[in-house]
Amino acid sequence: MVLGGGEGDGTGRALTGRDAAMDAALGALYGGPGAAGSGRPRGERSAGLGGSAPRVARWLGDIRTYFPTSVVQVMQRDAIERLGLSTLLLEPEMLEAVEPDVHLVGTLLSLNKAMPETTRETARAVVRKVVEQLEKRLAARTRATLTGALDRSARIGRPRHHDIDWDRTIRANLKNYLPEHRTVVPERLVGYGRAARSVKKEVILCIDQSGSMAASVVHASVFGAVLASMRSIATRLVVFDTAVVDLTDRLSDPVDVLFGTQLGGGTDINRALAHCQSKITRPADTVVVLISDLYEGGIRDEMLKRVASMKAAGVEFVALLALSDEGAPAYDHEHAAALAALGAPAFACTPDLFPDVMAAALEKRPLPLP
Repeated sequence: MVLGGGEGDGTGRALTGRDAAMDAALGALYGGPGAAGSGRPRGERSAGLGGSAPRVARWLGDIRTYFPTSVVQVMQRDAIERLGLSTLLLEPEMLEAVEPDVHLVGTLLSLNKAMPETTRETARAVVRKVVEQLEKRLAARTRATLTGALDRSARIGRPRHHDIDWDRTIRANLKNYLPEHRTVVPERLVGYGRAARSVKKEVILCIDQSGSMAASVVHASVFGAVLASMRSIATRLVVFDTAVVDLTDRLSDPVDVLFGTQLGGGTDINRALAHCQSKITRPADTVVVLISDLYEGGIRDEMLKRVASMKAAGVEFVALLALSDEGAPAYDHEHAAALAALGAPAFACTPDLFPDVMAAALEKRPLPLP
């Protein structure tokens, strides 16, 4: 592609066939009038996708033909950002042509209120495909990890041999150490119990739905549905901007959760935490997960007082700056430092690490900070 086509490339050869088609697809997005590499004379080149939905739909089909999925997703995001194609995603033929990914879901959710009825079902199908992919990747490991954590958190005094927690047993019997035999006599055994079917822990996911948190909203909604499917965990999901919306009754279907959000707007973390705090009935058995970049538009001091109050009551408080694969986000460093001073370090978390973070919180162990 570097050598192809234009008069200035010095090869004297033009691109043909598949190479020419690939070059045209790239040129429509990244080229411009008179750009090199088209295989046509400089004056004949005309790049760009214009404002026509059918033309964009054909281009989307072309790039899926010529490039791997990972490249297609990058080109789609670039097309939306560089060429302002967000409004064209409201066209059903456009949505049928795109390669679904988390970023596309975020864009669709931001357009949710403007979406015509003719497009809504197609959009839901696109979102559901991404959600099912995420569930397939994350659900089994999440359930296995958290079930183990819940089992271990139920300590018993007369365990069977394979249920003995040897670390805690040794610590509990150090007074019975026999120096001449260099051994500890375990008069009291400490073991892992088996979590009963009744609710053992309560988890509240409090999710910032400002526009920059789109990928985190998608992943958190999937995890919320997975947690809600576990009988031993009572799960509540709350989303917020300057208002607070409790979506717990939609947790059986993460697609319904996502379409209940409204990406964009301001941020009032204090108001959201006030709502979450009002729902806590068993502080010592509750984990609150705040997912936010911490750019607070509400009352900062009140927000920090609420976190301190919850922790003093025994609540495990987890602050995630992002729940996505995109690395460290932009965030309010001052607020992050203030939370860390309260014993609630704020950090970005990938979806693959999230089950381990939740397991540590449920067991009241130090969090596995990345």
